[in-house]
Amino acid sequence: MKLVKGVFTISMLFLVFSSVAVAGDFEWMRDFNIRAEVDPSGFRARLAARFQVGDLQIRTVLSNVEKPADAYMVFRLGEMSGRPAPYVVEQYKANRGKGWGVLAKSLGIKPGSREFHALKRGQDLYEGNHGGKGKGKGKGKGRK
Repeated sequence: MKLVKGVFTISMLFLVFSSVAVAGDFEWMRDFNIRAEVDPSGFRARLAARFQVGDLQIRTVLSNVEKPADAYMVFRLGEMSGRPAPYVVEQYKANRGKGWGVLAKSLGIKPGSREFHALKRGQDLYEGNHGGKGKGKGKGKGRK
C-alpha cells in the first residue's frame, strides 16, 4: 500500500511540475492579453497591420478563440505553417486544451525547431517582447 501511495505521490508531483513548465513556455501570453484587453481596437489594428488581414477576418478569429493572445497565435501559426486562419481555428478547436505545442505540431511546426522556439519566446505586436529580436550583439546588416 505504501508503494502505491508513493508512486501516486510521485506521479502527481511530476504532473504538477510538468504543467508549470509548459505554462511557463508561453508566459508572455498573460501580459499580452492584458494589453490587448485594455485597448481592443488598438489590438485589432496591430493584428491587421502585422498579418495584413482585414477587420472581418480578425473579428471572426476573435469570436472563435478564448483570449486575444489565442487570436495572435492563430495568425502566427497560420503564417508559419502556410495555412489560412480558418484552418488554424479548426485545429485550435479540435486540439483545445492540449497546448500550443500540440497545435503547432499538428500544423507541421516541429517542437524544438527555430519556429517553435520563436513562438515560445514571445510575440511581435508590442514593444518589449519581440520574439527574440534585438538580443544579438548589434553586428547585423549595416554594422561593422
